[in-house]
Amino acid sequence: MLPAQRTRKRKGGNDRHLNSQAGLNGYIKSICDIMRRSNCAGALQYVPELTWMLFLRILDEREEREVEEAAALGVTFTPSLSHPYRWRDWASPDGAKRVELQAAPMGAFMRFVNDDLLPHLRSFGDRPGATHRQLVISQVFATVERTRIDTERNLLDILDKVDGLSEQSVDNTHMFPLSQIYEGLLLKMGEKNNDGGQFFTPREVIRAMVRAVDPRVGQTVYDPCCGTGGFLAQAYEHMYREAQARAADIELLKTRTFYGREKENLVYPIALANLVLHGIDAPHIWHGNSLTGITFHGVLYTDAPALFDVVLTNPPFGGKESKDASANFAYKTSATQVLFLQHVIDALADGGTCGIVMDEGVLFRTNETAFVQTKRKLLDECALFCIVSLPAGVFMNAGAASKTNLLFFRKGQRTERIWYYDLSDVKMTKKTPLTLAHFEDFFQRLPLPPEDPERESERSWWVDIEEVRARNYDLKAVNPNRKDTGDARTPEELIAIIEARSAEIAEALAALRSNLSGGS
Repeated sequence: MLPAQRTRKRKGGNDRHLNSQAGLNGYIKSICDIMRRSNCAGALQYVPELTWMLFLRILDEREEREVEEAAALGVTFTPSLSHPYRWRDWASPDGAKRVELQAAPMGAFMRFVNDDLLPHLRSFGDRPGATHRQLVISQVFATVERTRIDTERNLLDILDKVDGLSEQSVDNTHMFPLSQIYEGLLLKMGEKNNDGGQFFTPREVIRAMVRAVDPRVGQTVYDPCCGTGGFLAQAYEHMYREAQARAADIELLKTRTFYGREKENLVYPIALANLVLHGIDAPHIWHGNSLTGITFHGVLYTDAPALFDVVLTNPPFGGKESKDASANFAYKTSATQVLFLQHVIDALADGGTCGIVMDEGVLFRTNETAFVQTKRKLLDECALFCIVSLPAGVFMNAGAASKTNLLFFRKGQRTERIWYYDLSDVKMTKKTPLTLAHFEDFFQRLPLPPEDPERESERSWWVDIEEVRARNYDLKAVNPNRKDTGDARTPEELIAIIEARSAEIAEALAALRSNLSGGS
């Protein structure tokens, strides 16, 4: 969610203003604490629940602003939701519907949420003439049969707190916007013990990849395994800054730029909500298996182009696919990442650029035909202009220990040589993860002309395509310029040093014994 116009203060509701990052973080934690004691023990339970609540809260505020703007311009705007299904009606503390339900016998509020509100929101997908935003709403709620919160009192307490979160209540001048706080929740879901790491790429890695690819307004952006939507959301923020408040460009970004695919039922609605929360009004996300082509829900993807200008993605590590998946590809294998690499190459338009995270095993394996053939296809059809070797622990917070690399390539040109950049020696822990600062030298060298001697350094070097072919398409980064920090002394020199030290110790011991015997 990027800078937005201020709306007038809504009558009633929660008027809390959060003006410090610590205050906002504590406020979010207090919501999660209530959820944890309300039948949502871990992040995999409470993040999806909080997702749909935040989605409705921000949607209501956004549509209220859009109604006011339309009225000021003298044009018609029809909101997606009407009374009593708007947040301000049923969830806000003094909303008319909420007041009515709380005055009714115990259980009326919970029955409204489970038996009226949620079915109504899901039903948009079956309505002729539903707007794209209404179709997004139906998909966010497609798997929400009931609230997971155990009691009406806990649910009301949570709603009161969520009502205090808005674009108005958060001071974006000195703090992350709400979208970034939501990404912090997604990180919790991606931690190892929560088993959600397969859906989450560290945001600093995403930011580095987006900056390197540099998508521009007017280009289409695609992620074939989009998880929670991190690459698309970050690309939007990057491109929004370029748009510089030009209305036509912003409308293009919000409605006809971002496309993705995701097969997991849990993550698909979270991706939609995350993108809307960031400001993308019409996220075109296809629910299904990108590799087999099996569609679960494709209506949001109906007008997607056949080829894309930019691909940013992180295919699942170490996955194994069925024969149904490999049947759609020229080079048959069960290796998920290899199939996705073929898919990405085929999905790029001529001149299009890709940034992709790739398991190191894909780079160095030469003992399986499909691996070699896919890498040959990559180098023959695309200019693989850069490989960044990442440290082994980049994905440790998401529960993955795989050694990974970033591959950047452009469709429509053959690879003549590859520029490598080595970050593999960066020491990382869970408390000191890889950050954008680690990429600063890389970003200074990447735009330099290939012939510039500054392109080469202790961390960077060139490899010609002939050398790659001679190695049977082994693309693993082996840094020839790294300084040798090992001990270069010969065995004879080491023995001489040990003997000298031993002689010194023997003399010191003899002197000590002499002193002891003389004193007695």
